Amino acid sequence: MSSPRVLALWCADWPAVAAAASEDLPPTEPVAVLAGSRVVACTAPARADGVVPGLRRRDAQGRCPRLHVLAADEARDARMFEPVAAAVDAATPGVEVMRPGLLVLAARGAARYFGSEEAAAERLVDEVAAVGTECQIGIADELSTAVVAARRGVLVPPGEGARFLAPLPVAELAAEPALSGQGRTDLIDLLRRLGLRTVGDFAALTPVAVASRFGADAAVAHRSARAQPERPPSARALPPDLAVELQLDPPVDRVDAAAFAGRTLAERLHARLSAASVACTRLEVYASTGHGQSLSRIWRCAEPLTPDGTADRVRWQLDGWLTGRSEARPTAGIEVLRLEPVEVVAAGALQLGLWGGVGAEDERARRALVRVQGLLGGDAVRVGVLSGGRGPGERVTVVPLGDEPVPAADPAAPWPGRLPEPAPTAVLPEPPPVVLEDSAGCPVSVTDRGEFDSRPARLRWGRRSWDLLGCAGPWPVEERWWDPASARRLARAQVLLAPAGGEGGPRALLVRFDGSGWRVEGVYE
Repeated sequence: MSSPRVLALWCADWPAVAAAASEDLPPTEPVAVLAGSRVVACTAPARADGVVPGLRRRDAQGRCPRLHVLAADEARDARMFEPVAAAVDAATPGVEVMRPGLLVLAARGAARYFGSEEAAAERLVDEVAAVGTECQIGIADELSTAVVAARRGVLVPPGEGARFLAPLPVAELAAEPALSGQGRTDLIDLLRRLGLRTVGDFAALTPVAVASRFGADAAVAHRSARAQPERPPSARALPPDLAVELQLDPPVDRVDAAAFAGRTLAERLHARLSAASVACTRLEVYASTGHGQSLSRIWRCAEPLTPDGTADRVRWQLDGWLTGRSEARPTAGIEVLRLEPVEVVAAGALQLGLWGGVGAEDERARRALVRVQGLLGGDAVRVGVLSGGRGPGERVTVVPLGDEPVPAADPAAPWPGRLPEPAPTAVLPEPPPVVLEDSAGCPVSVTDRGEFDSRPARLRWGRRSWDLLGCAGPWPVEERWWDPASARRLARAQVLLAPAGGEGGPRALLVRFDGSGWRVEGVYE
């Protein structure tokens, strides 16, 4: 039996489009949305002037002086997307929102109602255009394939999903955040370094090889590359009595009060999910008033929902309804609010936190750190952000807690000459000097050709010395050779020290060589 067809509706550059609409800016004005100090989305007029995601604010404004710069706001994105979801839902029911700017629904019902898939796609584009938004439609046998097709405005024939995906760049597997899990960017970088440039190259690997070498998310990505369901069909029946409902007395007609009620209900829902050892990946949010008006919406997520994620979706949905953006504004306050899981997975898909809860540990830790920050100053508490670079120290950007976690350099860039995995367990902020010697006791250096001038046999660190059990490298790096003021040339190597008297076992070090000699850059535990 063939799998049901999926229709995906995608609104390009939605954060920027929503920001422009909230400020009543015409479509011809260039708009960029920033998270921290970097562009995360921009409109077509901004791209025409050279603005692209990842640019710093100053660079973006330098390329486009008339650029309108607005801060990222997920609540605004969801609120402005509600009219789009409502318009599609009115034309064909069964809409599932994956994120603001992207929704999916079953293609079979729409095709039967409108006569064909092509007619359904044209009608939905017209319905969305009627609320002032442009969109693209994609249809395919599987959800992930349909989303990729929507980004290109393609209707993939039945059974042709794998052929459609095969020539696309492998980065397409991480292009849509609503489909990819955490760490997908690192996976794409690894696949590129292994020479797997297209989705077809990755799909050609066996599922066993992918699961054993790359982990769980890679297995999900591999199923998407082969145009198979992201999760195989499950025989697990939905546990009973998971839905939670809250009777609001007095009725609620303000967004802030509705959001507070939604958070309370989200905590109650996740307590039931935890007791049943399941986690929710598709959730229906239902609200009704005393005058018989109601609104329901299904939210689909790539990863299991947390209490915070559930509360956010309730707030986004009710915000659009109570403000009258998505439907006719209700004539009475909300009396009933209900959350009902539509699809669940085993609780192992959502790892319990350090304090035993799901999603709450981050908030508890953050509150403690904010308190410390208030006592010691804004720069006293800093957090690390994965950054781009060749050495381990360069791959961490430290920013004050509360600032946007923006890396100093793009970690997804190729970075030729980057240190191979695994990374050191500890990176020394001030690398101490050491001396590498050969078997004759002469110092070892690195030649202009990037090779050892003699084989290392011993390492001296201060007054102590160790024999070497092994040495890997060197890996030469030559940076900014075109700029004498900032040019840098160095080489890194990994050395394994033989245990000395009283030590439990060998220790591995990462050392680097520059014009001043060797220094210890990291320690492997």
